[in-house]
Amino acid sequence: MKTIIERFEIKSVEPIGFTSELEREAILKRACYNMFLIRAEDVLIDLLADSGTAAMSASQWAGIMQGDESYAGTTSFYRFESKVKELTGFKHIILTHQGRAVLRS
Repeated sequence: MKTIIERFEIKSVEPIGFTSELEREAILKRACYNMFLIRAEDVLIDLLADSGTAAMSASQWAGIMQGDESYAGTTSFYRFESKVKELTGFKHIILTHQGRAVLRS
C-alpha cells in the first residue's frame, strides 16, 4: 500500500498536567473566555494552534539538521517544491510563513 503518511516512533516525551473540570472552568473564567489568555501549562491538547502538537520522527529531526538554512534558492526548497508538485499536481508553489496565512481556493 502506498501512502504519504510516514511511519515513525515517537522520540520525545514530556510530562503534562491534567486539570479537573472545575479547574478548567476557573481557568476559562480567569481568561475571560479568551483562548489567547490561557497559560500554555494549563492546556492539555491545543486545538487552537496548528503547531507543536506532535512529536517528530527521527527522519524529520535529521531533515532539520541537514537542511540548507540559507534564505533563497536552497536545495531544500527545490526538493520540497518538486515533492509538492508531484503530490498535488499544482503548477506553482508559493511559500508562506505560516500555513494559516495561505488563501485556500
